[in-house]
Amino acid sequence: MQFLYSEKAGEKTLTITGEEHKYLFKVRRFEQGKVLSFRNLKDGNVYNYKIESIAKKQAELIMIECYHDKKSSGAFLHILWCVIDIKVIEKTIPMLNQIGLSKISFFYCDRSQKNFKPDLERMKKILINSCQQSGRSDLMELEVLGSLDEVMQQYPDFSVVDFGGDSDVRDVHTIMIGCEGGFSDNEREKLSSMRKIGLKTDFILKSETAAVTFASKYLI
Repeated sequence: MQFLYSEKAGEKTLTITGEEHKYLFKVRRFEQGKVLSFRNLKDGNVYNYKIESIAKKQAELIMIECYHDKKSSGAFLHILWCVIDIKVIEKTIPMLNQIGLSKISFFYCDRSQKNFKPDLERMKKILINSCQQSGRSDLMELEVLGSLDEVMQQYPDFSVVDFGGDSDVRDVHTIMIGCEGGFSDNEREKLSSMRKIGLKTDFILKSETAAVTFASKYLI
């Protein structure tokens, strides 16, 4: 683990309670006097805290050092991702986070199963853990939109992942990935004027494979 997350990192003192207290002092067995590094995943800073006291249900930490150390991909890539099985999404977003993806906007395609509901709070926790493990200093942005029409109104300039598309992605900043089964005829009509991007392969990629592949190709 590269650091610990706290939304209050940056304050002069931190009070550790609950599950975090159990993890640090029951599982990891950190002792009084130990220095721990924290980030708030907003400002790119590392905050070092010394464990001042440890009680049964809470611990007090005092900040002794702060320095800026932003670690991110340095490039912006936004994926417009048609909703697929939430369990698959939750397994995939840590990889996208480690690669350095900037943002995901989930939306519903005609062939999406509407009972799949992204839980953004749960996904945020998954991303926080991924950041702690990988060292990334900022959180990937997540949002949920409605239909393709809403996406096209809010983000009019994007490219669509599809067969036969251009394999050069150097100037692509926002890409759209469909769900399993691809886009419907109605959606293809709406997307007919958008730039198509693809890969040099004849294989059919799963939605999550396409997301990881294009993010890797662009960001790494």
